Amino acid sequence: MINKISETRSIFDNDFLQISDPQSLEELRIKYLGRKGIIQQLFDEFKEIPRDEKKVVGQALNELKNYIQSRYEELKAKFEEEKSKQELLFDVTLPGRVKTIGSKHLITQTLNEIKSIFKSLGFSVYEGPEIESDYNNFEALNFPADHPARDMQDTFFINENFLLRTHTSPVQIRLMKSMKPPIRAIMPGKVYRNEVISAKSYCLFHQVEGLYVDKDVTFAELKGTLVAFLKQFFGKDVKYRFRASFFPFTDPSAELDVWWQPKGKEGRWLEVLGCGMVDPNVFINVGIDPEEYVGYAFGMGIERTAMRKYGIDDIRILFDSDIRFLSQF
Repeated sequence: MINKISETRSIFDNDFLQISDPQSLEELRIKYLGRKGIIQQLFDEFKEIPRDEKKVVGQALNELKNYIQSRYEELKAKFEEEKSKQELLFDVTLPGRVKTIGSKHLITQTLNEIKSIFKSLGFSVYEGPEIESDYNNFEALNFPADHPARDMQDTFFINENFLLRTHTSPVQIRLMKSMKPPIRAIMPGKVYRNEVISAKSYCLFHQVEGLYVDKDVTFAELKGTLVAFLKQFFGKDVKYRFRASFFPFTDPSAELDVWWQPKGKEGRWLEVLGCGMVDPNVFINVGIDPEEYVGYAFGMGIERTAMRKYGIDDIRILFDSDIRFLSQF
């Protein structure tokens, strides 16, 4: 029995050298000091030895138990001290890290504001496909196949009959084909033009177009609607002007400019949108009697409108996903 106690101590010392963390230390305690551990087994065997050997064996067994218990307590205290030191490395008085919450993109914010203004003026919102037929995108809007006005827009053609829409005007065609007047609607969406990318131009951008068709609609109503929009969007003190222009689908046509003066720079007029009275040929193409109905239409680019409102001088930054820029809005 004495030899077995001595052998158990040697095995324990070897196991003890393998301990590297609190978990393995706890496993060692259970192995030797647990209710069914090795020490308890030795005490069970102790009951069976001859009476004259009990004094010597009992003393050796108690020494082994105390030895294992003390080594366990020493290493446990060491692990607890190390843990305490490690916790001190964290300053619990420091403020927590602020989680960055995303926000809507500036283009989306601008688009939502524009839609909100026109909805308050009685306009409904309609959308249409970004892949359009040549007929809806050009011909129905008074762009014959050989019309030089087609050169105003460099187009991404998919085949001879279909293309990536160059404006949201095809949605106007779809509405006028499917609805009877009166029609009062805006058409937001992405459009595509095969243009050289620069500070002022991009191959993809967003538009909002508007259409109002009814009896006795006047150019004065068009001007009043657009001026009301300008004052809500840019502020009541906005300076604006209408200039005569040309668009195949409106007659007469005009462009609307606002006065823009960045801080520390010379002011100038900037175009905001194009507009005009719907050309009678467009009504004929969609089956509306131009003798009975009249209407106006307008369209604006969202990116350039946002640039003018917020003083941005390069359209490309709106597509760069630069958090430093986007977080300002």
